[in-house]
Order: sequence, then structure tokens, then C-alpha cells
Amino acid sequence: MTEIRNKQIELYKSRGYSDDLLPKTKDQQNWKTFNYFTLWMGSVHNVPNYVAVGGFLALGFSTFTVMTAISVSAFFIAGMLVLNGIAGTKYGIPGTMLLRASYGIRGALVPGILRGGIAAIMWFGLQNYAGSLALLILIAKIWPAFLDIGSGATIIGLPVPNMICFLLFWAVNVLIGLGGGGVLNKFTAILNPLIYVVFGGMAIWAIYLAGMGNILSYKPQTAATGGSFFLYFVVINSIVSVWAAPAVTASDFTQSSNSIKGQAVGQTVGLLVGYILFAVASVCILAGASIHYGMDTWNVLDIIQKWDSVFASVFAGLVILMTTISTNATGNIIPAGFQIAALAPRKLNYKTGVIIASIISVIICPWKLMENQNSIYLFLDIIGGMLGPVFGVMIAHYFFVIRGNLDLDTLYTKDGDYQYYSGGFNTNAFIATLIAVVFSLSGKFIPFMENLSRVSWFVGVLVAFFIYILLQMRTKEIIEESISDTTA
Repeated sequence: MTEIRNKQIELYKSRGYSDDLLPKTKDQQNWKTFNYFTLWMGSVHNVPNYVAVGGFLALGFSTFTVMTAISVSAFFIAGMLVLNGIAGTKYGIPGTMLLRASYGIRGALVPGILRGGIAAIMWFGLQNYAGSLALLILIAKIWPAFLDIGSGATIIGLPVPNMICFLLFWAVNVLIGLGGGGVLNKFTAILNPLIYVVFGGMAIWAIYLAGMGNILSYKPQTAATGGSFFLYFVVINSIVSVWAAPAVTASDFTQSSNSIKGQAVGQTVGLLVGYILFAVASVCILAGASIHYGMDTWNVLDIIQKWDSVFASVFAGLVILMTTISTNATGNIIPAGFQIAALAPRKLNYKTGVIIASIISVIICPWKLMENQNSIYLFLDIIGGMLGPVFGVMIAHYFFVIRGNLDLDTLYTKDGDYQYYSGGFNTNAFIATLIAVVFSLSGKFIPFMENLSRVSWFVGVLVAFFIYILLQMRTKEIIEESISDTTA
């Protein structure tokens, strides 16, 4: 098998594909269970996730219910990453190449650009800006005069101190992205113990001040009358939807695995442990701090800013910034690098893709995009509503249409050869995706279908999955009838 794959790789290299898009050799597939166990554990502890937990509490759910909803979400997240990562491990290919199997050689560019060229780059810029605000707070706590640099002058609408922090934080993220999965894995191995020291310590601090009984019975001042059974699934959908984009290109990471079992066990256990600990820690920290300070507090940065100890504030803040970098690399810049390289595989490589994506993330001026939060969330909701159906099509195609058997020669086609599907597009995949997108996002425009949009990821995946299978079955019947008529 090793000899066969090596010959395939040499063939595809002769067709002009860069090393970053080629299948991994068996020697390169050296990630083990522990590597995947540590990969995602730190990603759940970031500022946006803590703010989201505060939002769940404000819906009227009890603290225990929020904990269980977060924990249940981990099963769905692990499932979609493991399932869509199987092909990556089996064939050693990145997610951008796997998209070709279900959408076609040319058709794959559409969901690929949506995931890696738009959603990932936009999120990368927004995460960098959010992280830079945290960095600004920490620097100002140590060096208050830093805020006076530039004497109020602005650069592209951003005060000089803010721009300095943004570029510093952006540069660190870019360096981690250029290092790829190998550097990221080493980074998370160092980061994860620090995460649990900080957030575990904060949880113990909150329990000590507020008491576990008070935390479990805590009700936010702004809470609604109570969460319904349907809202429980809305909470789960919102947590799972955050992972809609990484799920589409899960093979970017699983292509380095030495076994399907290794990546499956590592990702599943890592996410379950990570999310259960996050569920307990986040609720205890936010509820405990809110009780202690006498006001609803949803942002962990607001909490550490109130501490008297400068060392404790800075240490905790730096760890939070590191978790943002980890999330930004795994979910945004690495997939963006692969996708941009796939746009011109014979001219661009992964590192070039990272640099291009990083530059675009600055050009879009994310601080201006954040001035209108409603438009940002609408855009991101639409992106998420589109990527759920993409995941549904990919799973249906790989497991039920081709039954886990990929023809790499057709994926790594010669330049201009689009015989794999008509003109390089799988029409059935696009029809199923379009119908599913209409269902999942219809509630944003048709009031009586609003509930469908509130569980958009689940609706999109299920509708796309079943419609695609039905379309493929019908296509198979037509082909068989045509063959039968010809032979007759």
C-alpha cells in the first residue's frame, strides 16, 4: 500500500499539484490519539464562548440545564469532525480535495471559497480584533501611558494604541498559521495545561466566593421567564453551528492521523472532556462572579480586570489570548491557507495561501465590520446555514453513494480534465445544497418558518443528506435505463 501511494503522489506531483495538497505519505501520517486529544480541548475556552454561555443563562435556563446542553453538544461536534475526517485519514488528503469528490473538480471551489475564502478570513479578522482589545486591556493595566500613544490620532479609523495591539496579535496568529498543524499541535500541548490551571482556578475562586448551592440556583437579573424544550435544542444548535465550518474541512487535520481509530478516539474524548469541563467551569465562573459582584457578568475579561492582583490578571489574560490564537488557527487561518492554495494548485501553496488570507483579513478592516453587529451576525448566520447542507452532502456522498471508496486519480485530475461529473460540477450536490439552504434560512424571511432557522444547522444537514441520496438514486436509475435501452 505504501509503495502504491508513493507512486500516486509522484504522479499527482507531475501534474503540478503543490506538496500541501498532495496526499500524505505513511511517514507523514504520524499524529496519534493524544495529538487529537489535545487539539480541540483548548479551543472551547475563548471569550465568545463565555459570552454565549451568559446568553444561554439569560434565556431563563437553570445553570444545570445549560451545563447539560453544552455537554450534549459535544457529542454532535465530535461526531461530525470524526465522520468527515475518516476520508482524510484513509487517503491522506486535505478537506479542499475531499470536497471535489461530492461537488466536482470545479464545483468544489464554491463551498470551498465559502468556507475557507470568506467565512474563515472574515472570522480570522474579527477574532484578531477581539483578541487585540483584550491585549489592549492587559497592556494598559501594566502601562497606563500606552493608551496615550499617538495623542488621539487614528489609522484607518483605529486609534494608534489599538492598531499596535491589532498588528501585534495579528502577527502572532499569522506565524502560528504559517507553521501549520505541526506547530499548532506543539502550541496546544503547552497551552492546554495552562488553560485548566487558569479556568480551573477561576471556577474554584467563584465557588469559594458564591457557594455551589447559590450557583446552581442562580437566576440572572435579565433572565427570561424560562427556557422551553425547543429552546434547549436552539442552544445546542448554536453551539454546534460554531463548528459548521471546521467540520467541512475536518480532513485538514485528520490527514495526518496514523489511524482512523486514533483520530476518532482522540477527537471524541478530547471534545467530550473539554466541553464537560468548559460547561462546569464557565457556568461556575460567570454565575459565581455575577453573584459576587452583584451584577450579571458575561465576559471573563471583565472579571479578571476587576482583580486586585496585577500578576493574576495578566497571567489569566495571556492564557485567554492564547486560547483565541488556538481557535483562530484551527478554525480559520489553516483552512483558509489550504483553500486559497486549491484555487490555483499549480501556482500557490499553503504558506502563500496563509499570507494572502492574512493580508485580506487586514484589508477588510474588521474593526469597521464590528461597528454594525446586526449585519455581522446576519452574514455569519447565512454562512453557517450554507455550510450545514455542505456537510450533509459530503457525508451522504462518501458513506452512502461511493461507500467510502475514493478514486484519487479523478480528484487529482490533469489540468482542464473535467470528466469527473459534467463539466466538473455535480449538479445533484448543488440542487440538494440549494434546497437545504432555502429550508434552513427561510425563517429569516418567512415569519411562520422562523423555528426552522433557529435550528438551521440540523435542518440544513438532514434536508441536504436525504435529498442528495434521493437525487443520486434517481440518476442511477436513469443511467441504468439508458444502458438497458441501448443494449436492447
